[in-house]
Amino acid sequence: MDLSGQRRSDNVDDRRGGGGGRRAGVGLTLGGVVVALVVGKLLGLSPVEVLQAMQDAQQQQRTAPGPRTTGGPVSDQASDFVRAVLGSTEDAWDSVFQAQGKTYPRPTLVLFRDTVDSACGFETAATGPFYCPGDQQVYLDVGFFDLLSQRFGAPGDFAQAYVIAHEVGHHVQKVLGTSDRVHAQRTALGKAERNALSVRLELQADCFAGVWANRGQKLRTFIQEGDVEEAIKAATAIGDDTLQRGAGRAVSPESFTHGSSAQRVKWFKTGMREGTIAACDTFAAEP
Repeated sequence: MDLSGQRRSDNVDDRRGGGGGRRAGVGLTLGGVVVALVVGKLLGLSPVEVLQAMQDAQQQQRTAPGPRTTGGPVSDQASDFVRAVLGSTEDAWDSVFQAQGKTYPRPTLVLFRDTVDSACGFETAATGPFYCPGDQQVYLDVGFFDLLSQRFGAPGDFAQAYVIAHEVGHHVQKVLGTSDRVHAQRTALGKAERNALSVRLELQADCFAGVWANRGQKLRTFIQEGDVEEAIKAATAIGDDTLQRGAGRAVSPESFTHGSSAQRVKWFKTGMREGTIAACDTFAAEP
């Protein structure tokens, strides 16, 4: 992935220097243990595996060189990469919204280490990257990239960019009103139906990640040989069926919350091929 000519976004809030809240390690707090239990259940992993993986990633971050600042421009390699990818999503979605005579409200991406306070509550790195509709911000502990590579077998900078673009996709859903409509519908449904709606919402975010790749590439060539395969490998690795099989469990489609590997790959490819919001209507099509 060639980001050398990409504009760097100024909408990155780097809280790794101590602005994220309590700094206790995930495995050393009651809250961290609870999160590990919940995440382990969702992913089909043992809490010990979740705690160990996040502690390893956190330890690598603590010993990595680079500034420890709160807010403002940052210059270490990880944050430079994040700012470049976020800048590419801004340019891509600017073009999509402008074509419809609208203005794209750019989200802020919060970099944190270990823990962070958001409008959605106090979260730990074990939660993984997430979008908070309450403050319309994306949250990322870059240690997750180590987990993506080592635990899920999906290395590469384009795989990491896909993760960021997916979370930005949730912001686009918020701006379009899609996520609010889905959450309103979910309150009157049973668990299986709620899960099915969540799958469609997540698959649309995958499709929007594909739209970013399509539009971003047209604006400024950055995709290199092998990059798309990295994103597909990442989408495959975090499909619900793949995670359940990896945990030694029977595949249970009714329990899916993000979609199968095949579905995630399908919708990313759809967005990348078509490059439009209309092509990403996962609620009207077969997922």
